[in-house]
Amino acid sequence: MAAPGSTALCDAHVEQKQAPSERYWKGSGVPAKAETKHAIDGQESGESVRQGEKKTPATGTQKGNRSDGEKLPSKRFDPFPGSAPVSKKKLKKFRWKMKNKLPSKRLPKLRRAVAHSEAASEMASNQAARHELLLPEEAGFLEGDEDEETCTISQEDISAAVDITSGAKYFDLKLPQFGPYRLDYSKTGRQLLLGGKRGHLACLNWQTKQLMCEINVMETINDVKWLHSEAMYAVAQKKWLYIYDSNGTELHCIRKFNDVLRMQFLPYHFLLATASATGFLQYLDISVGKEVAAIGTKAGRLDVMCHNPQNAIVHLGHPNGTVSLWSPNQKEALVKMLCHKGGVRSLTVDKTGTYMVTSGMDKKLKVYDIRAFKPLQSYFLPAGASCLSLSQRGLLSAATGDIVQIYRDVLSTPVTKPYLANRARGAVWGLHFCPFEDVLGVGHGDGFTSMLVPGAGEPNFDGLDANPYRSVKQRQEWEVKALLEKIQPDLITLDPGQLGQVDRATFEERHKDKVQVLGYDPLAKDKFKPRMKTKGRSSAGRVEKRKKKVAHEDQRDVIRETVENRKKMEMERKEKNKKTMSDQRSALDRFKK
Repeated sequence: MAAPGSTALCDAHVEQKQAPSERYWKGSGVPAKAETKHAIDGQESGESVRQGEKKTPATGTQKGNRSDGEKLPSKRFDPFPGSAPVSKKKLKKFRWKMKNKLPSKRLPKLRRAVAHSEAASEMASNQAARHELLLPEEAGFLEGDEDEETCTISQEDISAAVDITSGAKYFDLKLPQFGPYRLDYSKTGRQLLLGGKRGHLACLNWQTKQLMCEINVMETINDVKWLHSEAMYAVAQKKWLYIYDSNGTELHCIRKFNDVLRMQFLPYHFLLATASATGFLQYLDISVGKEVAAIGTKAGRLDVMCHNPQNAIVHLGHPNGTVSLWSPNQKEALVKMLCHKGGVRSLTVDKTGTYMVTSGMDKKLKVYDIRAFKPLQSYFLPAGASCLSLSQRGLLSAATGDIVQIYRDVLSTPVTKPYLANRARGAVWGLHFCPFEDVLGVGHGDGFTSMLVPGAGEPNFDGLDANPYRSVKQRQEWEVKALLEKIQPDLITLDPGQLGQVDRATFEERHKDKVQVLGYDPLAKDKFKPRMKTKGRSSAGRVEKRKKKVAHEDQRDVIRETVENRKKMEMERKEKNKKTMSDQRSALDRFKK
């Protein structure tokens, strides 16, 4: 016997199940009668299955996208047909390149290959945009109370307000004996490299404060730079360029690179670019230890340098106020921009390769759009900026004397006040934002300072590119893969999109150029026709051998003709020059009888 309340519950359940007007997809264009009918059909189909009867499947059901009113396998209508939409803003964020135009229909094979590549790229960007919600970390910025400016908040207040782990990232290293210091963070953001002007060199894990090595090279240090991993780093000393390992052991002394003042490392090309006091821009391939290019810029002393992470173009600042863009494939500058009325003091480029920020002796701070080579914003700083650095999230740090100021959204909108400010213990010599951390490293005359800058670092890292938590085994595997995927220096261009375009030169044009280079037509028909011989002596192989024996004779005649024509042209040019020289009268000709 059933409980007294069970019948009421069952009746209520049945009434709720049979009420089509209360369905959550009401209003999708499906009539209520149709819904009721399909619901009854579904119940009947369930009864027939339980009785063991066979029932033909409904027509028109698919597992893919369904339009409005299409039946599901359960014979109900899909209220949300198709795949979930992706916002255009996210798609634009993850789309790496513009769509290429398909070739003409006369090249069907190439057309299919380009279409397949475009479809794969589109699918990859869609998947990346869909999976963005799996990235849990978010970037947060510092916000002040009412009528409170964030630039007035001190580093002590910030470190006291955050958790213990984040507060430990704010510290000072007092090193007054060997300063001022230049610095560099590794690609993963875990290791810190310090180089004092008077020879002090140290590398450490700055988060655990564990010292890896510390030496004194007994020589002036101009710049320091990590190489492809935290196992090697380069030091520009007074005379030559040196390579050390993480234990402080000297691996190489490269005397071909002398008087180096600034260095930049291109991680995907394994190239170390150096700028010297003699005006030379040199590229060193550290994977094979070979000099790739040495370019004489003819612009004097080079002490302002940075590189574009997007296309690996090196930017150099000059004392005449110009900024030049260089590639190892050309001996001349790709672009020259007049940015300041005085000398350029510092410059930096954001990670997207879109904006460039420069500071000069005219006390101006300017933001340029590299795509159009036009200035977007211009700011006046009372003392000028000696050092600049851009973070992964677009924050700009500028040092004027011993004052470090951080600006927010300086690339897109005009800014009237700084985001944060701090006073160092001495004149600032180097600035560098730590990757994947809200930390700014400041090298000055009294040592090193690690500042907390909320919202500076990228919270979500790519584990296949730069994993801060990788083990020794993972680092070794990553190094092997990076060497196998190394990009050749010949592919460094101002517009990387040109590498994916198709060369549309016609066959006749390429054949004509080949004829001019070789001096003869390699596709011309052979003049020699061997006669027919019997007893198997006219097989295909023997005929080709006989052709090859006399093939060079026809080419020899053509080459001889071209050489004779060149000699005739040279003789005519010399005779013409002699004639012009004889026509010129001398001032002493009037004394001739």
